[in-house]
Amino acid sequence: MMKNPKNLLVFAFLGGVVGVGLGFGLGRFSTPLDSKSETLDAASEMISVMTAQQDAWNRGDIDAFMDGYIQGEDLRFASGGDITTGWNSTINRYKARYSDRAAMGTLRFDIIDVTVIDEDDGLIFGKWALSRENDMPNGLFTLHLKKSDNGWKVVSDHTSSADK
Repeated sequence: MMKNPKNLLVFAFLGGVVGVGLGFGLGRFSTPLDSKSETLDAASEMISVMTAQQDAWNRGDIDAFMDGYIQGEDLRFASGGDITTGWNSTINRYKARYSDRAAMGTLRFDIIDVTVIDEDDGLIFGKWALSRENDMPNGLFTLHLKKSDNGWKVVSDHTSSADK
């Protein structure tokens, strides 16, 4: 028996935002923070970064997609056995690898877990999938986000591809 029905409403609302807004399956949310509302706010804000990235990608706008990443040399992107450091190197990698809309396809994120470490530090773990005319690459990602004056930004992205 739930002692506070407001908690059920908050979690139902967040589940609806996650499920409807992004097409994600409801993930797991965890945190060492004391306040559940702070946790839900931080998780929602981090998920919003991913929503904006997914939307930008699906418009073919890599520049807007990159708004979700911290701009500077602190950014680390690891994928396919390679490590790219810095925002400029990362955007150049994306633009070389996804040079047109056909290569970009349609992106879908499925969040599995959001961990709010504290009020300005969090992790998102999930799956990604591209739908393209000739293939459907997919894999996993772990994102480390930090909150700054510019909002939540990805500071480290470790993305892998599934071998099929």
